[in-house]
Formats: sequence, C-alpha cells, structure tokens
Amino acid sequence: MIDEENIFTVTEVTKHIKNILESNIPNLFVTGELANFTRHRSGHIYFSIKDPGSSLRCVFFKAYNHYLQYKPKDGDQVICFGKTTVFEKSGNYQLNVMKMFPSGVGELQLQFEELKLKLEEEGLFDAIHKKPIPQFPEKIGVITSSSGAAIKDITNVISRRFPCRIFLYPASVQGKNAVKEIISGIKYFNCDFKVDILIIGRGGGSQEDLFCFNDEVLAREIFKSEIPIISAVGHEIDFTIADYVADLRAPTPSAAAELAVPNSEDILHNIRSLSERMKIISLNQVYNSKINLKNLENTIRSYHPRNILQSYQQRLDEANLKIEHNLSRYLISYHSKLATIQGQLKELSPYNALKRGYSILRQRNRILNSVNKIYTDEKLNILLSDGSVDCKVDKIQLKNE
Repeated sequence: MIDEENIFTVTEVTKHIKNILESNIPNLFVTGELANFTRHRSGHIYFSIKDPGSSLRCVFFKAYNHYLQYKPKDGDQVICFGKTTVFEKSGNYQLNVMKMFPSGVGELQLQFEELKLKLEEEGLFDAIHKKPIPQFPEKIGVITSSSGAAIKDITNVISRRFPCRIFLYPASVQGKNAVKEIISGIKYFNCDFKVDILIIGRGGGSQEDLFCFNDEVLAREIFKSEIPIISAVGHEIDFTIADYVADLRAPTPSAAAELAVPNSEDILHNIRSLSERMKIISLNQVYNSKINLKNLENTIRSYHPRNILQSYQQRLDEANLKIEHNLSRYLISYHSKLATIQGQLKELSPYNALKRGYSILRQRNRILNSVNKIYTDEKLNILLSDGSVDCKVDKIQLKNE
C-alpha cells in the first residue's frame, strides 16, 4: 500500500527544491560564454551562459540591467553575479543576474564588486546612516596629498565661496601606504582635533591609482566617523567604495568644496531680502499699531468720567425741560379746572342764598336743618347776608301741626 501522506504534487516538489536551492547557495559570480541573448519589450533580458561542459539559464531583470554599461552580444565572455533560484512554472533552475560585465574586466573590478555587494548587504551604504553636512561650517579637515591639485582646488573654492579655516592632514592617496595614512587622518580629526566636516579625496586616475579607496578597512573607518565625510575621489565617472559609504559623494575635489560650504553671495542676498521683508513687516506692524492705538484712544475718551458726566447732565437738562413743559401744561389745565370748580362752588355757596333772602340757623356753630334738634328756651344764632341775630326759642311747631 502506498501511504497517501507521502504523495506530493509537482508544485510541492518544485517549491521544496526551490527552498533548498535558494537557502543553501549564496550569491555568486559565474563566468561563461553568452548565448541566446534576448532583450524583451518589458525591459527584462533573457540569455544563457555556457562552457564546454554545461549551460545555465539566466534572467536579468530591468531593475538591475538598467545600470548595464555596455552592449553584450552572443559569443561574449562575461562574468555574471546573481542568485540561483527555481522558476516554478517550468521547474528549471536559473541565475537571477544582478550584475554583468565582460570577463576581461580584471581582478580589481571583481574585488571591487565583491566588496561592494558585501558592504551593501551589511547596510553600510544605507541612507539612514548618512550624517547631515553642517550648513555653516567653521573648520574643515582635508585628507589628501599636500602636493596634489586637490588641496589647491578645495582651498580656492572655499576661499571664494565662504571663507573658513581649512586644516590639511597630508596623506598618500595611492600606493601601499595610502590606506594606512588616510585612516590615521580620519582618527586624528575624530579624536585629537575636531572639525565640522571632513573631505577625503584626490584627483582622477586609473583604476589602480584609485583602488586604495576601495579598501574594506578604510570603508569601515569612514562609516564609524562621527564627523560627516565628503568623498571626492577621481572624476565624475569614477566611483569607489569610499564614495558609497561616505555621507556625501562629490564627483571632484572642487565639487566637494562647493558642497561643503554655502555661497556667501547667496547668503548676503538672502539676508538683504529678509531684511527688506522684516522692514516692510515692521512698518506695517507699526502702522496697524497706530491705528489700533487711535481706536483705543477714541474708546477711552468716550468712557472718560467728564464725558459720562456731561452726558448725564444733558440728559438731566432734557428731563428738566420736559418736566417744566409738562408741569406748565398741567398747571394751566389744573388752573382751568380749579376756576370751574370755584365757579361751581360759588354758585352752590349758601352765602349767595343769604343774599336772596335766605338765612342760616346755627346751634353752637352747628347748622340746623330739623326742629327735632331744638329745645324750648334754647338760644340760637341766625346768620343773614349782612350779619347775625341771637334769639331765644319760645315755641316749637312741627311742619304737619
């Protein structure tokens, strides 16, 4: 009986082989003759490299072949660097190429490529480790030959753009002592004499002349430096390991000097512009403050006690005038009513009746209006229009008797 658990699909087998292959074989250099070279419209390149004993399929993806610096063709002897992998759909193993160059490139180029890939994988080239270059340095250290053109170019450019103090650490920039002397310079400026920026460089030269800047120990010393380092090695087309690991790469020593310091003319121009802007802003601020002050003065003036008192005085005068007009009108009305009442009272006055022959009988200053209140022999007073008469009651007679 066959155990179903031990039966695998083709895909599972392929994935298993792919995992074993890719996890056990590191990135490597492979040399051989180029065959079946095809550049697809997608930008990817497909080919094989072969020798008398075997052939190896290769794929050179666009993201990597973009940096290819020559035009390969079938029959070329090439060196490819990449990772072995398995293309699952066909089950074939292949080399995913990252770099390719003619096999005649030489031993120095191979050493350079191997070291570059090693340090790149370790993260020494990552942007996160790049230290910022100070904007206004006061002291700049330069590690280069004291007799070369590099120090003259750097000094001339810095003196012209933004004069600051330049300190030279003389070092060989090629030959067997170059690496040791350049490393000593980096340590000197980091430990014994601090500067704001370090420039390491030299003029152009052959690959052999520049190869001291491809040293692994030097690269690690540049990476450890607490001082920002600008690498200025060779001409614009030349790249070294020092260029990749430095905080900033300049194509030439003159360019390094320009990157290290600002242009004083630009700074002065910006200062003048800022000064004019500050002047305009200040004048506008003063003008606006004067307007605000004037408004505050007017507001304070309106709340001054004198003005408030005058306002109340005016309101009092207006109230008094209103009262006087109303009082006068009321007095006239009341005088008229009083005169009417007086006339009515005068008409109704008993004294007017006395003139018409009537009289008023009074009992101890009380006016009598009924005989029931009078007694015989009582003394009474009779008021007439022109005087009064005292009398004595002899007889009392009721109206119905």
